[in-house]
Amino acid sequence: MSTLHLWLAAIGLALAQSAGAASPSLEDILARMDREAASFRDMTAQLTKVSYTAVLKDSSQETGTIWMKRASGRAMMKVEITRPEPRAVALEGTTAQIYYPKIQTVQIYDLGKNRALIDQFSLLGFGSRRRDLERNYSIRLGGAEALDGVRTIRLELIPRSAQVREQVEKIELWIPEEGGPPVQQRFWQPGGDYYLIRYRDLRVNVGLTEQDCRLKLPPGVRKEYPQK
Repeated sequence: MSTLHLWLAAIGLALAQSAGAASPSLEDILARMDREAASFRDMTAQLTKVSYTAVLKDSSQETGTIWMKRASGRAMMKVEITRPEPRAVALEGTTAQIYYPKIQTVQIYDLGKNRALIDQFSLLGFGSRRRDLERNYSIRLGGAEALDGVRTIRLELIPRSAQVREQVEKIELWIPEEGGPPVQQRFWQPGGDYYLIRYRDLRVNVGLTEQDCRLKLPPGVRKEYPQK
């Protein structure tokens, strides 16, 4: 073999090794998520949510901020939407509250048995244990993708429960290659509809209190119980 051929072969080998090192395996990602889950306590981020309706080929977008605290496998969470229509949503225990500031009204819902499923979806990638992921989902490694300059690996999760698949057929998580929780999630519904949630300025373990994850309601706010 000529010197030129040896040189080209060496370059090819180096590139192949470099590509392999830059693309973690599913095993690598799940093992890392399991390690990170042990120390995850809370998070806050700027949030963008895109809702897509397949039959209309139409989408809408909302922006706001999320605060989430994990305790005993359950999420305590607040989301404040600032655009286009201000409102705030909070989850605590089996109760959900939606506050509409323009009409000074808060709607209160009892989540009942649906709370466990909401926790499962809300906490995906945020302190998720490997055993829980593998018990609830069939997991497949998707491709690499850069989001706002961050190199990520996409995971595809198919719910194992047929009952859950009636609501959500597939979930995608974009996990940073360098570690940390997902910077993007997509929840696919039957018929091709989906919700795409993008997290920016995401900070973990900032010391959130329970009060940080509760609505700040003004005096005299009107309370409604739509389920009654």
